[in-house]
Amino acid sequence: MKKIILTGDRPTGPLHLGHYFGSLRNRVALQHEYDQFVMLADVQALTDNAENPEKVRNNILQVALDYLAVGIDPKQTTIFIQSMIPEIAELTIFYLNLVTLARLERNPTVKDEIKNKGFDNNIPAGFLMYPVSQAADITIFNAHLVPVGHDQLPMIEQTVELARKFNRIYGEVFVEPEALVPEDVGRLVGIDGKAKMSKSLGNAIYLSDSPDELTKKVMSMYTDPNHLKVSDPGQVEGNVVFAYLDIFDQNKAEVAELKAQYQRGGLGDVVLKKRLNVLIQDFLAPIRARRESFAKDPDAVMQILKAGTAHARSVAAQTLCKVKKAMKIDYF
Repeated sequence: MKKIILTGDRPTGPLHLGHYFGSLRNRVALQHEYDQFVMLADVQALTDNAENPEKVRNNILQVALDYLAVGIDPKQTTIFIQSMIPEIAELTIFYLNLVTLARLERNPTVKDEIKNKGFDNNIPAGFLMYPVSQAADITIFNAHLVPVGHDQLPMIEQTVELARKFNRIYGEVFVEPEALVPEDVGRLVGIDGKAKMSKSLGNAIYLSDSPDELTKKVMSMYTDPNHLKVSDPGQVEGNVVFAYLDIFDQNKAEVAELKAQYQRGGLGDVVLKKRLNVLIQDFLAPIRARRESFAKDPDAVMQILKAGTAHARSVAAQTLCKVKKAMKIDYF
């Protein structure tokens, strides 16, 4: 039997190039080797969007379209909606008895996100507890591997702790998952050059951007603020255009020469941006075309999610039966 992988995204907006290079392209490759479950994590999205459920609901379809557009195949990958699997919520409740509040507050990933979101002392309980919910997501499917970046490793460590503690108290039920950190994983810097590409920061290039939207974003990319005239020597380090050319331009020798010319002076930002725009347009064109094709029949996309969710729930139900039997609460 193939090993199981669990991964997913919070449906709080359409996906962008950072998602593609950080996770989506790996999922396309992994689906051929593993039994892959991809979750639309709407319950987790609601932990900090509880007062805006329409935002989460509307983005279920948008994220699903992005999945299909990049090549995630529902015949090879189970795509499902988290909130439609009540077994996850039930397992979360059981896990909450096995973890302390102090342990949750020490989770480095959660601490960083609390700081980034500015919660201060008004932390929603659901947000603080979401590492427990995530542990339930992973273990309800007995996932062997969870693709994550280095910043998410504390979440997997906490999942292993909970699975191990459950197994020690009640008997062997769960697989202890391992983090799968791709060797080339990295965060694509935002077009403003200030931070990672992010939906919330408004500095992202989306997979669904129109050609005109894409051109506008590329032409507004951060370069070197001191490179005022074409003849001025320019800085390559921290220059977003060159960071993207390193990714999208396959002619590495020519890019190296462009960098040298830019540093000497005599090369304008507009020339570089036009070159980059062509490359990203060519890259996104087939993804955009597939997305538009799927978007013509949203009901068919929702049927894909319905079928995937039904399969995911059948797997989760089998696991929960084992959990309740181990906990001796299978009364009837």
